[in-house]
Amino acid sequence: MKPYKNKINRIRSFALSLIFIGVVIMYIGIFFRSNEIIMLIFMLLGVIAIIGSTVVYAWIGTLSTRAARVKCPNCGKHTKMLGRVDMCGHCREPLTLDLELEGKEFDVAYNKTKKPQEESFK
Repeated sequence: MKPYKNKINRIRSFALSLIFIGVVIMYIGIFFRSNEIIMLIFMLLGVIAIIGSTVVYAWIGTLSTRAARVKCPNCGKHTKMLGRVDMCGHCREPLTLDLELEGKEFDVAYNKTKKPQEESFK
């Protein structure tokens, strides 16, 4: 089982990797200097990856402003939490704001939205 990281940190890491991937793609384009069309395609793909990174950073920034800010009981630092369960961004302590999940083992599946129970009318 791989270690679970804080959602906000995972999304920020993805955006950072998009920047590096874009730079690598553009660098590969330099090897095709003799064929300008192929070089241009690689440069445009790299720029698209970097623009995608900018969009992801803007999205997680707006999402972060609406996230619940909680104090970790383990390390005492404040962290932002998305969903029903999340990890502390500093010490990776499982956190929840849902009282019915208190004391249960950490599972990412708790963040999936529950389908409303259909009531049968008799």
